[in-house]
Amino acid sequence: MIIEVPPNWESCEIGEVTKVVGGGTPPSKDPTNFETEGGIPWITPADLSGYKNTFIDRGARNLSEKGFAACSAAKMPVGSVLFSSRAPIGYVAIAANEISTNQGFKSFVLPEELDSRFVYFYLRHIKPIAEAMATGTTFKELSGSTIAHLPLLIAPLPEQKRIADKLDTLFGWIDACRERLDRVQLILKRFRQSVLAAATSGQLTEDWRRQNGHIRDSWISTDFQSVCREITVGHVGKMVSEYRETGVPFLRSLNVRPFHFDPKDLKYISQEFHLKLSKSTLRPGDVVIVRSGAPGQCCVVPAELVEANCSDLVIVRPGPKLAAGFACVFINSEMAQSFVRSERVGVAQLHFNVGSMKNAPLLLPSLEEQQEIVRCVETLFAFADKLEARLEAARSRVERLTPATLAKAFRGELVPQDPNDEPASVLLERIQAARQSRVSISSTSIKRKLRSQIKTDKKPEVTMYELSEIQPNHLTNLIKGKGRVTAKALYQIAQLTIEDFYEQLRSEEGKGFLREVREGNESYLEAT
Repeated sequence: MIIEVPPNWESCEIGEVTKVVGGGTPPSKDPTNFETEGGIPWITPADLSGYKNTFIDRGARNLSEKGFAACSAAKMPVGSVLFSSRAPIGYVAIAANEISTNQGFKSFVLPEELDSRFVYFYLRHIKPIAEAMATGTTFKELSGSTIAHLPLLIAPLPEQKRIADKLDTLFGWIDACRERLDRVQLILKRFRQSVLAAATSGQLTEDWRRQNGHIRDSWISTDFQSVCREITVGHVGKMVSEYRETGVPFLRSLNVRPFHFDPKDLKYISQEFHLKLSKSTLRPGDVVIVRSGAPGQCCVVPAELVEANCSDLVIVRPGPKLAAGFACVFINSEMAQSFVRSERVGVAQLHFNVGSMKNAPLLLPSLEEQQEIVRCVETLFAFADKLEARLEAARSRVERLTPATLAKAFRGELVPQDPNDEPASVLLERIQAARQSRVSISSTSIKRKLRSQIKTDKKPEVTMYELSEIQPNHLTNLIKGKGRVTAKALYQIAQLTIEDFYEQLRSEEGKGFLREVREGNESYLEAT
């Protein structure tokens, strides 16, 4: 992702103009560290999972004063922008009130020259950049020093507000569109359920019976074992060593979906092993039902699977009075699924056993009416499938709107520019000047408190670096290898003159790479 600076905008690193704030978690085994009412609002990435609002005022639980004191969580003011830095990277929200977070965030306290909604939308836009900058093996994470290098685009402040207002409006429309599409999905689900309910109750073929001289009373109440040649189960046992690149198709639960066979991740076994598993051999027209995990999903083995086998599926081989297609319709209906739910067994994993399938109740019309029912269901489901395909296409277009709109906004093309706006260059200079002033005061304070520790000690004879020769986070990297250190100890290993040491300390503190902490009467420096 390439960031281009629009005309009259400025760019910088986000750590140059904001304060980067980490978070913390007190010992979770002590319940008094947390409160559900009152206390200090505290956010974790889990609180933002599925969260759709821009502003957030609290998470699932708050920190007590005791819990806050027991961890490195920090209070941030209203308008701070929260950004999850791990598991996952890229959740964003704005603090609606004073708030704190756990260590899964690196958040930004903004100067008054930056609109919090503008920064919020911008961080959503550059999520791919943040993910690319993350490091780690078990899971990716952004450190405070790394996240401070995120690129930031700055527009004139009035333009920031115009962009944020426009994005609020557009995303409101996009969200409303998503909700409408979700309702269509629900309507289609209910439509299919209604078709199956009508099919298994006889309502679907009322006109057909009237036209063909059939009556509803001809339906008989029976069970599956009475109208099937065989009901058995697929192979149950370890299979990993038996899989081959090619051979006989071997179906598992994930290959069975309601009304259709799914070839995704289909496995294969050798012909020799297939012949050993004669009990679980599949033939076109067999009905297979998921037995474990999501019991009850059912489809008919298609004609193209001339030779196949399976694992842990219930296999139903219809007799002459039962059409395979009707058996599939009936088993996927709510009537049969309710029976499946009542018969499931197991704790760690639910199962639907062969014995229950044999005893499953069945309302059976004539073979001729079964075939008509299957034809009607297939016709209506094909209509629903077409609508669903159009729905998915519409959803895809809607999902592309968000990144496209953000990209347009941060190319400077979403709202008109006003030549009367204060230029972003002046805005950036003012932010940096104010920040320099605050940092200088802070560093002077640190310098005054810590100089007494350093000035009495002679610098060891080592090779000294110029500031131009070191990394922007030179001191922070040294701290990371040692944890919390005194300024004296850090100076001894920094390989800088005392004036350069204080200049670098001021710079890294200003960028949020490190901070001063106190324990009793002692002062230390630590990486953020």
